[in-house]
Amino acid sequence: MDPKLGRMAASLLAVLLLLEGGMFSSHSLPPALLEKVFQYIDLHQDEFVQTLKEWVAIKSDSVQPMPRFRQELFRMMAVAADTLQHLGARVTSVDMGSQQLPDGQSLPIPPVILAELGNDPTKGTVCFYGHLDVQPADQGDGWLTDPYVLTEVDGKLYGRGATDNKGPVLAWINAVSAFRALEQDLPVNIKFIIEGMEEAGSVALEELVEKEKNRFFSGVDYIVISDNLWISQRKPAITYGTRGNSYFTVEVKCRDQDFHSGTFGGILHEPMADLVALLGSLVDSSGHILVPGIYDEVAPLTEEEINTYKAIHLDLEEYRNSSRVEKFLFDTKEEILMHLWRYPSLSIHGIEGAFDEPGAKTVIPGQVIGKFSIRLVPHMNVSVVEKQVTQHLEDVFSKRNSSNKMVVSMTLGLHPWIANINDTQYLAAKRAIRTVFGTEPDMIRDGSTIPIAKMFQEIVHKSVVLIPLGAVDDGEHSQNEKINRWNYIEGTKLFAAFFLEMAQLH
Repeated sequence: MDPKLGRMAASLLAVLLLLEGGMFSSHSLPPALLEKVFQYIDLHQDEFVQTLKEWVAIKSDSVQPMPRFRQELFRMMAVAADTLQHLGARVTSVDMGSQQLPDGQSLPIPPVILAELGNDPTKGTVCFYGHLDVQPADQGDGWLTDPYVLTEVDGKLYGRGATDNKGPVLAWINAVSAFRALEQDLPVNIKFIIEGMEEAGSVALEELVEKEKNRFFSGVDYIVISDNLWISQRKPAITYGTRGNSYFTVEVKCRDQDFHSGTFGGILHEPMADLVALLGSLVDSSGHILVPGIYDEVAPLTEEEINTYKAIHLDLEEYRNSSRVEKFLFDTKEEILMHLWRYPSLSIHGIEGAFDEPGAKTVIPGQVIGKFSIRLVPHMNVSVVEKQVTQHLEDVFSKRNSSNKMVVSMTLGLHPWIANINDTQYLAAKRAIRTVFGTEPDMIRDGSTIPIAKMFQEIVHKSVVLIPLGAVDDGEHSQNEKINRWNYIEGTKLFAAFFLEMAQLH
């Protein structure tokens, strides 16, 4: 279908659904206003793509601690603050101080933007969180185009940050701008919290949220995040849970120097042999974690939850092919989704101190550090998992009777997050998706960790919803990251419809 016809059809469907009450909804949004907003978004989509191009061009890499990238981050935050001010928002750029790095250098942390549009006490207040920093990208790493030049190919907009997270942030801003341009009151009060250090762990953000919980966040009713992906290429989704993460290192040390295997091989407890045995004791070939007690606190599976997985559209063959994997550990859609979302997983990530270059170096490493992590699910507790893992590795190591020293450390501990899908904004998001896309959304969880969702829920005590815009094949963090033009523009309409739905339900 011609893209323009597709957009016209989507707008027409939305209006028909609203005029007729439709099989999806017993309420009705103002159809004339909705049609005008959707038409405005369609007519101005090239401008929206151009703005995204300008934002992608800013190399706002927060992962590489280099002054030139920090300068770009500050420039990105200034551009965003200026954009919001032009919409009429009251904008505060909060100084976040500096970041001390392990090598002794200090780098300034980009400001966090707090912005407000509207303060009508009769309206609900929705706060949108987004981030404008990106992962590193270099065309020599396998990008087909310059990662910092947004390039459109067959309706796909390629560029670093296109889907994670500059595109979704702009979609929310574009939705606000549509109401402003049409001289329509915003249906809800809107607040923004936008940071520039998410990819580097949201440095100092938690302290700011804690400080602002009785000020900036005091009037907030709902929090929306759009920083993940659908589970399919064409069917929209709402995310109501994410896994947590406990990241471990296990160090085995004989001495500071490496050994020659011809001189010492056969008379040592070799650190690498100890480490391989330790890592091999953590998980079996079916993916089952072997740490005693690790599954004890996992939430029991209910019939209602099983039905949720059955309702989700997932083409296993397409999913396997797009993943370029010959075979998964499980054969059914339900088993795969459950092991991605509601069961813990253990992944071994690497070994520091081992010889990993090309060639044949006959060295015995004197000290090695293994790295692995466990994705946590409700109701697992970070501190309990730390004790279980440490005890297990100490037991395995003691049985080897090794003279080496072993140290286990948990370097990161993030709890899982899950929300109540019956909250008002989940209902509003479902209705907005029906209006824009003409379908029920997939209700999904995310196997990765989005710490900000749990943080908002625990500190601000407000309902949090994740409304992703990107398709499953967008490649966030990867080479050739993209967002489809269709997702970007229809996502802008989705946020506009969401504002109206929130106004009706609040």
